[in-house]
Amino acid sequence: MTAHFLGDTAVLTGRTLRHVTRSLDTVITTAVTPIAIMLLFVYVFGGAIRTGTASYVDYMLPGILLITIASGISYTAFRLFTDMQSGIFERFQSMPIARSGVLWAHVLTSLAANAVSVAAVIGVALLMGFRSGAGVGAWLAVTGILVLFTLALTWIAVIPGLAAKSVDGAGAFSYPLVFLPFISSAFVPTGTMPGPVRAFARHQPVTSIVDTIRALLAERPVGGGLWTALAWCAGILVVAYVFAGIVYRRRIS
Repeated sequence: MTAHFLGDTAVLTGRTLRHVTRSLDTVITTAVTPIAIMLLFVYVFGGAIRTGTASYVDYMLPGILLITIASGISYTAFRLFTDMQSGIFERFQSMPIARSGVLWAHVLTSLAANAVSVAAVIGVALLMGFRSGAGVGAWLAVTGILVLFTLALTWIAVIPGLAAKSVDGAGAFSYPLVFLPFISSAFVPTGTMPGPVRAFARHQPVTSIVDTIRALLAERPVGGGLWTALAWCAGILVVAYVFAGIVYRRRIS
């Protein structure tokens, strides 16, 4: 059964990856917006922002990476919506393939496409002066957090991709996710914010994830923030996965 699921998922993932490689503009677009934000904040606003770090690009990069992922998962919803409208799901149901493999193919494609976008953003950040003395272990930890965050947001994207009534509705859900890092510690310390905004910023998931990645890259102690970040990612992932499964079963029943 497991081999059947893995084989079907691999074949279906190859199909969705081919769609992505035929429209690389989606990957490029995903990376362009975060890069533009990074350039704007570093070269226009950076001189006026005090973060207590030597390099502002070092400070803001973790938040930019999360924005990159939040931008990228909107295309997952778009691809799912397109498949739903084309009737391909109904054709898959008539074939002897694992039903969940169809969704996992889109999720794994999202991981691959977002990995390319994140790598492009990091490359530009290096050209802008980003430096980190973090070792292999720290970079692996950062990669793990980003993968978990991507999975969590991708399963959120699956829900509107299956349930939306229009292509605009399928992609619009990502706007709040892209905006969320701006009300966190991603660009400025939360202590500089007014009371209610500061309280929200300190207790929303992006802040703990950004602070953990920043500490890992700066070779500082992570403390309990790591577990808070992992708990947020895992919690969102589990809830989104369950709801996506419910929506999927209703749509194909």
